[in-house]
Amino acid sequence: MRRTLFVLLLAAFVFIAGFALFATHVSGLTTPANPAKADAIIVLTGGQSRIDAALNLLKTGKGERLLISGVHPAATRRQLQLATGSDKALFSRVDIDRAALDTIGNAEESAKWVESHDYGRVILVTNNYHMPRSLLEMGRLLRHATLQPYPVVNSKLDDGSWLTKPKAFRVLFTEYNKYLLALARGILPVKPTADGIDVATAD
Repeated sequence: MRRTLFVLLLAAFVFIAGFALFATHVSGLTTPANPAKADAIIVLTGGQSRIDAALNLLKTGKGERLLISGVHPAATRRQLQLATGSDKALFSRVDIDRAALDTIGNAEESAKWVESHDYGRVILVTNNYHMPRSLLEMGRLLRHATLQPYPVVNSKLDDGSWLTKPKAFRVLFTEYNKYLLALARGILPVKPTADGIDVATAD
């Protein structure tokens, strides 16, 4: 029983310490003022200000095309254009992915898009707390492209204030657990196919 208790306490300590490191790292991420130009831009839907940030990168010439991944199937191109206040010329360089339902789907659909266009460097836009998991999932599938993170920061928490803000703490804690699950998924084999990316499943 003592050995079991020691193992449980050690696991709890590692889990808590890991969360503290994760939260500190994420809170310290900043939005690049002038990111290097890439071949293309990918933005993952689901967080505040992500799409606006990605469209601004496209407008300023930081990428040739933009993929918006995870758009609701009912949302039309015209609705997205109006909602973001974009002109037709800018939106003509926007591709829309409606198949992805979560971060794993975002990674799969984005990898297919990147490979179909043979892009070598891609700016990835998502919220700061979502960036580690997004990079992890996409990094597994992209064979040749380099990901350039562009974290969107809506709340400044690098002073440790996430400890005293219940909403921020909850978001970070939930994302930390999802990140751990994403790490655990690393034991699943992932293989490229002639048609794109395929995630192999066990019999």
